[in-house]
Formats: sequence, structure tokens, C-alpha cells
Amino acid sequence: MRTSKMKASLIVCLVTLLAVFTWVIPPRAEWLHNILHHLNILPFMLAGLFFGWRGTLKTILFAIVLQTPSIYRHWHAAPTDAQDQIVELSTFGAAGIIAGVLSDRERMLRMRVETTKHELETLHIELQQNIEHLRKTERLTAAGQLSASLAHEIRNPLASISGAAGILYRGQASEGSQRECLEILTKESQRLNKLLTNFLIFARPRLPRLQEVEANDLLRSVVTLAQHATAERNITLQLALIAIPQKITCDPEQIRQLLLNLLLNAIQASPEHGIVKMTTSLTANDLVIEVSDEGEGITGQVAERIFDPFFTTKTNGTGLGLAIAATIASQHAGTLTYRSNSPRGACFLLQLPLTATAVPSNLVGAA
Repeated sequence: MRTSKMKASLIVCLVTLLAVFTWVIPPRAEWLHNILHHLNILPFMLAGLFFGWRGTLKTILFAIVLQTPSIYRHWHAAPTDAQDQIVELSTFGAAGIIAGVLSDRERMLRMRVETTKHELETLHIELQQNIEHLRKTERLTAAGQLSASLAHEIRNPLASISGAAGILYRGQASEGSQRECLEILTKESQRLNKLLTNFLIFARPRLPRLQEVEANDLLRSVVTLAQHATAERNITLQLALIAIPQKITCDPEQIRQLLLNLLLNAIQASPEHGIVKMTTSLTANDLVIEVSDEGEGITGQVAERIFDPFFTTKTNGTGLGLAIAATIASQHAGTLTYRSNSPRGACFLLQLPLTATAVPSNLVGAA
């Protein structure tokens, strides 16, 4: 029944067989004729299902042509049977036409669905192509911006190195000037090394090496590392831990790097005798860590760009610290956000899932 010809052949065969049996069986066998009359519904319904109401109408006409001789013969010998035959042909034919109308509607709806499906598939493919094109364009734009920023950041140390090297090359500098030039060479070389190292970390971030660690122990170790930066201006570090120990799945080295960066930024932004707080809390699925200070805060357009690579307000900053921190957070399926700290200062919120899955990060996507 896979082709229309096979379906049509089946209907023709059924109509023909019914007509032949009706003619062959004697009129007195009324119960057999009654069965044959009822069987007329089969070709009519099949014609409606296969070919719609038009197919049913053709089948009815074909059946009338073949069964008219039997009706004529029985009209005098068995008038009740002839009348039943006419009534059942009419009734079953009407039922077949109704089935055909419903079948045509269902077929039209199916065609509309198929057409809509095809259009949606085409639109989906076009959308995917457009998205991929936008991603490529975004990657190229981001790569250009990063290259320009990196070149700008490298230019200043290179100028200092070039100037100091020129003074030493001429050999006319005093001993104090020579010492100063050597300090410049050392300092600017270290600055360049730090800049390029941070750039490589940002450009080629490694996947987190996930393991289960105790959150409070991890935070205490970060505070211990940051203590050395507080002495110069008497900054106080306050750590508020969750009461019940909680294990999280993360890369402790990367999270330690992220939090240490936030703490050092907060310490540098704080006034003398200021307070830097690191507070933790739990939600249903996440560990939330807040790092706040009492500095001048971040406002306006600066707040919108703090996670951009190479954007910094510090004289000697590389502008990659917060960009790397945001990348690490996203690789842990977490988020790093900023808000103002009331009544003054800045507050960074790190939200980490208790059970993390490493998410590959891409330079362009991050940029």
C-alpha cells in the first residue's frame, strides 16, 4: 500500500468482487446479500482515507455502475434486498465522502506542518550561519582590540628600556645614573614579563582541574596569602565564614588566584586603617563570596569596563587581573559581578556552584 496505484487497485478489486458476488449469489440467499451490502463500506472508507472525497465519489459511481444490473434483477425477485442495496450504497457512500473530507483536511494540515517545518529548518540553518558569522566577526574584532591594547601596554616599558640602554651604551653616565638605569631595565623587564604572562593566561586559559575541597579552608589560605599586603597601611582583613563546613568542587589553585586578586585590589583601593571584608554565604546550589572595601568605589563608565582586558585605572596595572578572574569564574560555571558597597567602596560577588563542571573558555568569547 505504498503507492497510489496499489491503493487504487485494491479499491477496484474490492468493488468488483462485491459486485460479482452480488450477481452470482441467488436472490433468495438474503443473509449473504445483507453481508455483501454491508461490506460496501470497506472500499468507500478506504477511498476516502486514501484519495479524499473525490476518490470516494468516483468509487461510488464505479460501484453503482457494477451493481446496477444486480439491483435491476432483484427489483422484482427480491424487492426488499434491492431497496436495502440502494439504501446501503447511499449511506455508506455518504460516510465515505465524510471520511474523505476529513482525510483531505488532515492531509492539508500535514502538508502545512511539513511546509512550516521545512521553513523553520531553513531559518534555523540560516540563523546558525549568521550566528557563526557574527562569532567570527566578534573574534576578529576582539583579537584586533587585544593586539592593539597589548602593543600599547608594551610600548611604554620598551621606551624606558630603550632609553636606559642608550644611556648605558654611550658610557658617559655616572655611577648613580648607571645604577638607576639598571634598576629601570630590571623593573621594566619584570613588568613586561608579568604583562605577557598574564596575557597568555588570559588568552590560553587552561581547563580547571576540579577536585573537592573544603570552602572555609580555601578561603583561610587566601587571607593568609593576602596578609603581607596589609601591613604598610594598617589594613584590617575580616573574614566571615559559613558556620557549617561546606565542600565545593573547583580548581583550588584557580579560585585562590581569583580571590587573591580581588583581595589585593580591595587592599590597594582602601584608605589607611581601612577594612577589607570577605564574607561567605550559601544558597540552594551555590557558594557566594563577597569581597568589599572602603575605598572610593567604582562609578560610571569605569564600572562598565572593569572586566574588559587591558582596562585599568592603576598607574602600573596591566588591566588583566579582573578579566582573568571573570574567565576563571565562567570556567567554573559561576559568575563574577560588581556592585557598589554601601555607604562607600566597592564589592565584588563571586557565585560558584557547589558542584561545578569545567566549561571551556575561549579568548574571543571572553573578550
